[in-house]
Amino acid sequence: MLILGWEGMPRRYFDYLPQYETLNRVAGIGAFVMVLGILITVINLVRSIKTGWRCEELDPWGGGRTLEWTVPSPPPLENFDEIPEITRGAYEAAPTEAR
Repeated sequence: MLILGWEGMPRRYFDYLPQYETLNRVAGIGAFVMVLGILITVINLVRSIKTGWRCEELDPWGGGRTLEWTVPSPPPLENFDEIPEITRGAYEAAPTEAR
């Protein structure tokens, strides 16, 4: 639609001029593709809420090294009862891990 505006297509016409027909069709197809993507996302969200599994582990990925993997899910209001001690960077391997 932006390109159509740059090309000079007038707004609020009930019938498009012939020189803008191709780009208008492309814009219409793009709108259908966008609606289809949103519909797939909403269907996946509803399906996941109804039949999705709930993770009981603290770290379902098995090796998360950052603080968000040390709290339960859903996290409590303040996340931590006391300030945690950070002994290494987020992307550093733990000393006991083999590379």
